[in-house]
Amino acid sequence: MSLDSLKSRIPDYAKDLKLNLGSVIGNSDLPAQQLWGTVLATAIASRSPIVLRELEPEAKANLSPEAYQAAKSAAAIMAMNNVFYRTRHLLSDHEYGTLRAGLRMNVIGNPGVEKVDFELWSFAVSAINGCGMCLDSHEQVLRKAGVERETVQEAFKIASVVQAIAVTVDAEAVLAE
Repeated sequence: MSLDSLKSRIPDYAKDLKLNLGSVIGNSDLPAQQLWGTVLATAIASRSPIVLRELEPEAKANLSPEAYQAAKSAAAIMAMNNVFYRTRHLLSDHEYGTLRAGLRMNVIGNPGVEKVDFELWSFAVSAINGCGMCLDSHEQVLRKAGVERETVQEAFKIASVVQAIAVTVDAEAVLAE
């Protein structure tokens, strides 16, 4: 299982996705931990068994055990937060925004890795899950920490390519049945 194996699953009609995958991973300026944590967290968020099986081994090989766990934690906690905060934001009754969330989110305060890395992974997962409030919140934390817009954009480029590939390879798997 590998990046090359995943690329081989991408059909000819989606050649741009194959090229973009090589570009966003192979030509990324992100440090290895930020890159592979983003890849792992977004592969999980894509909900694609194929994409996760293909990308997880390489991500695991490029991450410390702590970063590997933290990237998975980012995907897990944002799966909850993105639904909660997106719903709160979309409801026309804004009183929900004044209510106590009452949900545990301790991992955000102590992720076991650099806070910037965890925020970047959480941001990328939020891009896939479409939570505007979470995107704004994580982007603001990243920018306050001195992270450049180009770095933030790298995270959502990875998220967009991983998600597009997940949709494509999963559809092809269904059609092949």
